[in-house]
This record gives sequence, structure tokens and C-alpha cells, in this order.
Amino acid sequence: MSMRSGLRWAATIGAGLLAGSSALAQTAPMTDDPYIWLEDKDGAKPLAWVEAENARTLPRLQNDPRYAGFYKEALAIASAEDRIPMPEQLYGRIYNFWRDAQHPRGIWRWTTEAGYAAATPQWTTALDIDALGKAEGKQWVWKGSTCLQPEERYCLVELSEGGEDAVTLREFDLQTGQFVNGGFDLPKSKQGAAWIDRDTLLVSRDWGQGTLTNSSYPFVVKLVKRGQPLAAATEVFRGAPTDQLGSYAQVMTDAAGHRLVLIGRRQQFFGGDTLVWTPKGTRKLDIPGRTQPVGMVDGRVIFETSDPWGAIPAGAVAWVPLAEVESGRLNPRVLFAPTPRQAVQQVATTKDRVIVTYTDNVRGRVSVLAPSADGWSSRAVSVPENIAVGVASATDRSDLAYLTITGFVTPTTLQSIDVATTAAPKTVKALPAKFDATGQVVEQFEATSSDGTKVPYFVVHRRDRPLDGSTPTMMTAYGGFELSRLPTYLGATGKLWLENGGAFVLANIRGGGEFGPAWHDAGRKTKRQVIYDDFAAVARDLFARKITSAQKLGIYGGSNGGLLMGVEMTQHPELWKAVTIAVPLLDMVRYQQIAAGASWEDEYGSIDKPDEAAFLRRISPYANLKKGATYPEPYIWTTTKDDRVGPQHARKFAARMKEYGQPYLFYEDTAGGHSGDADIEQQARMTALQMTYFAQKLMGTGVVNK
Repeated sequence: MSMRSGLRWAATIGAGLLAGSSALAQTAPMTDDPYIWLEDKDGAKPLAWVEAENARTLPRLQNDPRYAGFYKEALAIASAEDRIPMPEQLYGRIYNFWRDAQHPRGIWRWTTEAGYAAATPQWTTALDIDALGKAEGKQWVWKGSTCLQPEERYCLVELSEGGEDAVTLREFDLQTGQFVNGGFDLPKSKQGAAWIDRDTLLVSRDWGQGTLTNSSYPFVVKLVKRGQPLAAATEVFRGAPTDQLGSYAQVMTDAAGHRLVLIGRRQQFFGGDTLVWTPKGTRKLDIPGRTQPVGMVDGRVIFETSDPWGAIPAGAVAWVPLAEVESGRLNPRVLFAPTPRQAVQQVATTKDRVIVTYTDNVRGRVSVLAPSADGWSSRAVSVPENIAVGVASATDRSDLAYLTITGFVTPTTLQSIDVATTAAPKTVKALPAKFDATGQVVEQFEATSSDGTKVPYFVVHRRDRPLDGSTPTMMTAYGGFELSRLPTYLGATGKLWLENGGAFVLANIRGGGEFGPAWHDAGRKTKRQVIYDDFAAVARDLFARKITSAQKLGIYGGSNGGLLMGVEMTQHPELWKAVTIAVPLLDMVRYQQIAAGASWEDEYGSIDKPDEAAFLRRISPYANLKKGATYPEPYIWTTTKDDRVGPQHARKFAARMKEYGQPYLFYEDTAGGHSGDADIEQQARMTALQMTYFAQKLMGTGVVNK
């Protein structure tokens, strides 16, 4: 699961949703479900079942003569030395986390700003994750860092075992390149920490009995002093066990020396209370629940909102003077307001400016805003058409920022921009083409959904392909959590699929954030059927245009997108020849009892509310599988280390298909967490397995002629 950039601030782990669900499963109401035993994520009996299923599936895919080539090509792309080393501006340097064949789990490294601009930067390794894991006997996976402002010398490094969302936090000194002797060392937990000063943290974590929400998030924030045992930490704020996403602290600064300490209490997944913290206590801000502070420039606090807020429309960016935030008397002003066909994607702050990236009919745009005596001035940054644009790095120490420019067949470029001037962005790095895009065309169409809504989608295919429905086509979407799916360079998909004659489709269905909060809200809870109708409408539109046909169309999605795939398979089995269901939710009757499911009631609704329960039963793929029905043979994959959605859904769905005598493929990897990419080899393996499956189902025994 994920969430918009403006909602990420409340937790260091973002939407890192917790498992630890065995206790929940034990206390859940009894049902006649014969496969609850598969919900014991790490139990010996379920893992033996997984091993047997893997032994059946892997030979089917890995013995295909195409698999080895797919794996080799995917690994070459994932480990290529000519990838763009994405920058992180930190401690006056450019940091980058890098994985390659020699460092499959990665190294955290740095160079100077001038050195980064060179064609071949000279990097200094700060932390080698492979070496650290070998020395400590752990499968460490890098999860990021949080650094003490404004100097940024001392950082809390986040390390996960095998890719789980739960992390260990350790203090690291960027000057010496070493872990701090006797420094902060917070053991494994779903947790977040914010620096108050050199010797003080505000920490949310599992403090013991009664300190986690029903969805296993920390809701107690404590002050932790250097050298102090965690048991002696001082409580400063307490949410409630019923909160969906817990409580977390954040320290916000700007280049002028202003500072604001906030605590976000997330009663709902998409919102909750925002409180100002001082040593004297906390004070709740009078703002809508889905309004979140995202940065500060020149003593002006920047907010994103998905709710109307005074004169501020939903989906806009607002600002409030810091003095008003501190006093509690907020009078919000508009900073940026999108039109109905636009949607804010990112808000980033620099030393003196605010950068807003947004989409206009799912095409990337950028505006830079500067504070003035009577508000703000705005200028548009020129970017190419039909692409996506993002902020790769920005810091309140400088007005230099980095933008990414990418499209389906347009290799990603990294551009630097001095936002304090009107100078155009300059290309710093460019990704070489990873596949032959000669003759490929990108088109955008609209399908008409069940209620008449126009749903845009992109198609990438060879210009000379016959329009007779014969093109093997892969189609994907997400459709939830206000998460936008935008054009991005296809890389391995281009190499393994487009080059072999296939087509690719991205559907911008409701539930996402492509057109702001209204696009998302249209498909929340019991209104969710329109999301599934949108996706089916795109498929039918593809057929009407004769781009592909039901016998040549395969679909895939992960997490909430995996739920989408399960619903589409059970509601419209006649529309698809192949379905990949990745790290999915599928049992929507028991989803609140599995992994972090209890935290997603704000998106899906609750089985405890009669109208929502009735709807969940109607759409639940696990509940709606039928004996004797004709389904496409799905490829279902998950990971044992997924402590967010959990592998339980995928296991139970496969077991029910087996019971009903339905064909299916099931694979569960033992590492990788929810993302399934603990290292580049796993990433390449998962790509090759999925592509082999699609080739078998849609291209037959051989690839389509190039």
C-alpha cells in the first residue's frame, strides 16, 4: 500500500503497514473457513505447503526455454552500471544508495556536488549493506535514514531483516563513516524517530504490552535521551489502540532557522489529528483530518489537503505563517490550486522556494513558487510533453534541486535546476536506452465506464501492428489509496515484452490520485465497484479498437492492485487469458484480521458494519471463487517476509482454487518483504518468472517475431 506524498510525513515508515497478526488471528471470530491455518505466516505446516507449491510451479516456469534469457536480460538491466545514481542532498554532499552485481543488497555512498556532475563520479562508500549483513549474520535490507537538522552529520539508519517493514534504527556518523560508538540503537520494531537535538529523540515504537494499535502500529510517542534505556523513556503523547495508523513525530525546519515539532495521530489511514509539540506539551491544530503539513519556507508552513479547508479547495496546496501555526489560530491561504483535470503529485521545499509537481490529464507539469511580500509568485518550468516529472531531491539547505523526466519509451533523464533563478533545467544524467523503441508509439485513449465516466489509459505498441486483436498485451492499474500511476520508462518490460512484439497498457482508473481526491473518493468503501468497472471498460475499449482481444490480454497488479486482479478474474473471467496476482489482498471478509488489514478500513470499509460487510462479501475474490466456473489460469505470487499485506491472502486463494479443481500457479519467495526486491537477483527473478508466465499464456511456445 502507499499514499500521496503529502500524507507520508506522519510516519517514518510511511505506509509501512505491520503484520504481527498471529495474535489477531487467534482472537478473531471463528468461521467455517477451512484455510485459516494458512494464516499462520511462519508456521511449519503452512511453510511445508508453500514448499510443495513452489516445487510444482517453479519447474513449469523456469524450465521454459525463455526463462533463462528473460532472467539474464532483467538482471543485466537491474545491475547495469550505466543506471542513473539518484541523488540525495545530505550533509553538503550527494548521497546515493546503489545495488549492482558486486553489491546485490547495496552500498550507501557519497560524492561532492561537483563530483556528481561529472560523467563518472568518484564515490566514497559510507555503508556496505552486504558486508554488514555478512559480518552480523543478517539479511539486512536498506530502508533509508533520518538525519539531525540542520547540520545533518548524525543519522538514524533504518535496516530491515529480509525486507520487512519492521526496522532497526542505528546512529551513524556521516563525518567518520561509522556507526556511533554507544549511539542510539533502537531494536527491531515498526517504528519512527525524529531528532529533537543531538541527545534527544521522539520515538514511536512497540514499548510493550498495550502500546500498539489493533493493526499493530505504535500509538505512544516517548522522549528518548542518549544513554538512557528505552524503559526509562518519558511518554509525551498517547493515541489509542483503535487508531488505524498510529502516532509519529516530525521535526520541520527551514533555511531561516525556524523549527516546528509536530506529532501526527492517524486515527484513519488518510487522516487524523496534527499536534504541535513543545517541552510544555501538545496542542491540536484546528485543521481538517486529511490536511497535512509537508514543509516550511521562510517561516511559512506548507500544507497539502484532500479536504476543503476554509477557502482552500480539496486537492490544493496551502500555506500558513508559522506564527499562526504556533498560536493555533490558522488562516490558510492558497498556494496552488489544481483544475478538475489536474492533480498535485509532489510538494518539495528548498532554501527559498516551493516546488509543486502535478499532472494535467495524466501528463507531468512543474511550478516553482517564491514567497513575496503579498503572498507568492509562480512560474512554470518547461518540461517535455507526454511524460512524468518528479522531484528526485530537494533540501532546505540549497535552492538546487533535481528533477526526473521519464516516459514509457523515453529513457529517464535527471535534470538539475536552480529554482531561485529562471534558468531552464540542465540535464545531469541520462539513462541509455534499455530496449529498442524503434517503431513504438504511445497513445492515450478514453474508455467509458459503467456510470458514463471517461477513464483515460495509455497504450504502448508497435506502430505497424495489425489492428485485428492479435497483439499479446499486458495491462496494469492500481486503483486505490489516491496513488497515481504515471508514465515511466518501461526498461525490462520494454526489453522482454515490447521487443518481442507485445503491447503494454496502463489504465488510470478511479481510486487513484490521477485527478485528485475526488478521483480517489469516487471509489472508496462501498463505492468501490466503479474501480473494477473502470478496468473492465478499458479492456472492452481495447477490444473495440482491435488493439488486442480476450485471448491475447493479460493483466497484472500488486498489493491493492493484486486485489484488483482477483476481483477482475472472478467478476470478468471471460475478458482475460492471463492474470498475475502479486502480494495481494484477496480475502476481504477477513482482511482486517490479517497482517495490517485493520489499518485499511478507511479505504475498504469494515466487516463490522452491515452495509460495508455486504459489499465486501460481494467483491471478495476469495469468497467469490466458484466450483465449475471457467477462469484463466492465474499466476499468484507473494513473499513470506511481507509483513504489510502478508502472504496469507495469496496462500488461501490458491488453496481454494486447488480445492475447486481450478488451474493455477503459486509461488512464495522467502525474502523481499512487500516489494519483493530484497536484492537485484530477486528482482530479476520475479520479473523473469512473471514474463515467462505471460509469454506462455499469450505468445504460446515461441516469442512473437521482432
